[in-house]
Amino acid sequence: MRWDNLSENPAVAADPVLFGADAVTTRTFDTPEFRGITFHEVRARSIVNRVPGASRMPFEWTVNPYRGCTHACVYCFARKTHGYLDLDTGTGFDSQIVVKVNAPELVRRQLASPRWQGAHIAMGTNVDCYQRAEGRYRLMPGIIAALRDHANPFSVLTKGTLILRDLDLLRQAAEVTDVGICVSVGFTDHELWRTVEPGTPPPERRLDVVRELTGHGIGCGVLMAPVIPFLGDHPDQLRATVRAIAAAGATSVTPLVLHLRPGAREWFMAWLGRHHPHLVRRYERLYADGAYAPKWYQRRITRQVHELADEFGVGPARRSVARRLPAPPPGAAGAAGGTQLTLL
Repeated sequence: MRWDNLSENPAVAADPVLFGADAVTTRTFDTPEFRGITFHEVRARSIVNRVPGASRMPFEWTVNPYRGCTHACVYCFARKTHGYLDLDTGTGFDSQIVVKVNAPELVRRQLASPRWQGAHIAMGTNVDCYQRAEGRYRLMPGIIAALRDHANPFSVLTKGTLILRDLDLLRQAAEVTDVGICVSVGFTDHELWRTVEPGTPPPERRLDVVRELTGHGIGCGVLMAPVIPFLGDHPDQLRATVRAIAAAGATSVTPLVLHLRPGAREWFMAWLGRHHPHLVRRYERLYADGAYAPKWYQRRITRQVHELADEFGVGPARRSVARRLPAPPPGAAGAAGGTQLTLL
């Protein structure tokens, strides 16, 4: 994507009712990539945030330089967070992007604090830090440089190919600290991808990221997420996806069944009613007990994926990824010692 000579509409003051004293500016760009998208540039007061319930997580701290995401995944669990700003959790989440323009500065300041103990920092656990906006705002190079300079361990989860722009920085960081990269690829079905993840790079391009990173000595796992019931869970689909993941050289593959929390549930079910109305009742039954599919279903998917991982030589599942991803919901253990993970 090229960013030279962007046609920028006049910036206006960001709404202080929504963003308080941190408001800076709101702007739009007249380019095909950003048509219909509004960016709210704010100066955040903090950026290294403790994870709620951190005692149950394999990491305690996250950095999220953006809120809202142009990837527009219909199932995204982070949609509800836009409601905290009185912004729409549907199309507003996809098109009203909050940019924390001082994120690199805040990370560097936090890492330099004598109170900071060098804990692992996870990125991409809320919204994607390598969504399209990152091509314009370039927040991640400064963040990674700060982590590198302080030899602070970190991990990145992304669907974005833009991470390859920062390959040199990642290699430098990996020389001095523990760096974990995980790419999310739940399926390789193009028809499904176009409708549920319309703003993301195609699955094969994401797997090219895995191939490129591993080719440069940076181990990269795949979070096979989400596995979408009745649309992406056929054995042939699972086989095709794991085969492609193996061919890309992934160090691990970790399956995650679709979960539908409030905010995401309503948006996803509305999408399902438009595109696959015959599945609505099946989903209502499958998710009748809450946000997560039944344990028997999660175990079945986990077992199938692990068996395929063994067959295609991806292994072992969860070796380099699971310790950096949040813990599973209570009672969601997978079969044969496997684990059904969830993201926050």
